[in-house]
Amino acid sequence: MAGKRNLEYVNLEYIESMSGGDETIIRELVDIFIEQVPEFIREMQKLYEKQDWTNLGMLAHKAKSSIAIMGMNDLAAMLKEFELNAKEAKSPEKYSGYIERFVDETTHAVEELKSNFEKPKQ
Repeated sequence: MAGKRNLEYVNLEYIESMSGGDETIIRELVDIFIEQVPEFIREMQKLYEKQDWTNLGMLAHKAKSSIAIMGMNDLAAMLKEFELNAKEAKSPEKYSGYIERFVDETTHAVEELKSNFEKPKQ
């Protein structure tokens, strides 16, 4: 069982509850999130540059699930707004702000998770 975690950006209550406190499952979900974030960021920036709003909306939807699992509910709500706007190509002037916030918060979350889930030194 892990010791007290120092988490500001993520809230692991959902995955702790869902996994029955199984540290192996929690660790797997954390590792998946850490791997996904840079991919989401790269893809968002690429789609934004191409002004591919439809696919950007679909990516926001996909990212929203990962964000919600990590208990980042405010960011998940922002992604829902982003998704709906992008799918309709509404308010594209807001998209860079959405992406900037996503990058900022998920980068902090990844750093936080890495420091709380360091792999044991061999």
